Amino acid sequence: MAQCTHLDQVQITQLPDSVAGCEDCLKSGDGWLHLRICLACGKVGCCDDSPNRHARAHAASSGHPLIRSIEPGEDWAWCFIDEVAMVLPEVSGEPTIPPSPLGA
Repeated sequence: MAQCTHLDQVQITQLPDSVAGCEDCLKSGDGWLHLRICLACGKVGCCDDSPNRHARAHAASSGHPLIRSIEPGEDWAWCFIDEVAMVLPEVSGEPTIPPSPLGA
């Protein structure tokens, strides 16, 4: 079974109370589908189903491989380098998020 080899990079263990949306989409006026948070620095980006894929772009440009979904009811994390999903019990919280501008 594949395992993530980047767990030592988890710096965010308490999620924020709320987020305004994908940080880069908000700056550009674009929409997103689902939100992810970088577990190294806390940057909020949009998922791979969103037009701009900002969470993946941030991982590539920053070298921060781990994200966690901050969608209501979701607690999974993903490592872009090892391509493995996991649940990290040490990461807690469920931010209030706005509805997706693109629906779904």
